[in-house]
Amino acid sequence: MPAVTLSEVARAAGVSPATASRVLNGSSRIPGADIAERVKAAAAALGYIPNAQAQALARSSSGLLGLIVHDIADPYFSSIARGVQSAARELNKILLLTSTEGTPSEERLAVEAFTSRRADAIVLAGSRSTRPEDDAANSALLREAYRYLANGGRLVLAGHDLVDPSAHESRGHGDAAFTVGTPPVLIDIPNESLACRLARALGGQGHSRFLIVAGPEGLMTSDLRVAGFQRGLAEQGLESAEVLRAAFNRDGGFGAALELEDKVREAADSGNPYCIFAVNDRMAMGVVAALRHCGLQAPADYAVAGFDDINTLEDFIPGLTTVRLPLEEIGRSAAEAALTGADPAPASGEVVLRESTAPAS
Repeated sequence: MPAVTLSEVARAAGVSPATASRVLNGSSRIPGADIAERVKAAAAALGYIPNAQAQALARSSSGLLGLIVHDIADPYFSSIARGVQSAARELNKILLLTSTEGTPSEERLAVEAFTSRRADAIVLAGSRSTRPEDDAANSALLREAYRYLANGGRLVLAGHDLVDPSAHESRGHGDAAFTVGTPPVLIDIPNESLACRLARALGGQGHSRFLIVAGPEGLMTSDLRVAGFQRGLAEQGLESAEVLRAAFNRDGGFGAALELEDKVREAADSGNPYCIFAVNDRMAMGVVAALRHCGLQAPADYAVAGFDDINTLEDFIPGLTTVRLPLEEIGRSAAEAALTGADPAPASGEVVLRESTAPAS
């Protein structure tokens, strides 16, 4: 059955289509109460369904908030999304969510899609890539983001600033230097300083021999955590850790640990076991699973730490030493900043020591 049109509602109410539109689409120019009631009654009787895009034009607001994450199945991003959803619900906004696998080309398409749907604001969460092969995609994402801002949107970045390859630094230079409305807001997660604190805490437990299981080179979150951890070791006079790079997920950690089995076993047999820092909790969980498969147990044969304190660690054995990030709070703060223009709360974190890095004897 064809949808009831606005013209049919107007005809039934005895008004012009423009008047019916002002009543039903939420325009600030609303006619008298008797006319408005007549239009609403006709719409109800005919079963008219308002056009959301027409309402957005009339109100200069779509009531939509776009959220872009790398992988909604990742507890890191699902926790951020829960915070964003909570804030959006309280502010009577509808959340649109898309996952991109973390590629700037997919993120550009997501921003473009939310722009075309006239989203009031967008939250872009996750790491950025500084790999040369992503330069063109980063430039395209930057241009699309600034086009959205120039048309009155609000953009909040949870994690890292946009990458401007033409300037080899953050936004606002090179090809990105064109007019915007409200500039992007950054909620910077202190990955480097928190990783440094984790290294100091592990050194304080007596660990002195380290390995790092990291994500691909050029992934900013991973690179900052590696740099911070190495700095924390250097501050204590400890040797730099060997870095093994893999996919930034559980399978990456699992594969990396299989490569490290002989090294970890020899260190355990020597009485000076390794402490492995996996740059996120999912990688750490993969490390533990792989080494357990090889007959090695933490913390008896090696120590292991992660980063993020994702909620799935509640039932993980051994209890995983990690850095706790207030992910849900970060999501809520990002949404509130995007939708209200409020200044977001600075992101913080804390080192949480658990059984997986029991003090070295």
